[in-house]
Amino acid sequence: MTTATFNGVTLAESDETVIVEGNHYFPSASVNWDHFSKTDHSTRCPWKGDATYYDVSADGESKSNVAWQYEAPFEKAAHIKDYVAFYPAVTVS
Repeated sequence: MTTATFNGVTLAESDETVIVEGNHYFPSASVNWDHFSKTDHSTRCPWKGDATYYDVSADGESKSNVAWQYEAPFEKAAHIKDYVAFYPAVTVS
């Protein structure tokens, strides 16, 4: 079981993560969306497409743009559509 935690709170937990470029991508259904808020930030990967970003808040602490997903990935990244990954401010183990 792979778990993503922030400030002692579980943000996501799954046996079905996909590892891409060293990052665990969690299925959307395994994410506790109560701790996320979508931001205006976005980036573009030449082979994955445009990433949407989220702020994360848990137990009184917040971090900006530490989670992302590809809502409409390019064909080569179709297997991570709507999966969520995290920057190191979130512990994935």
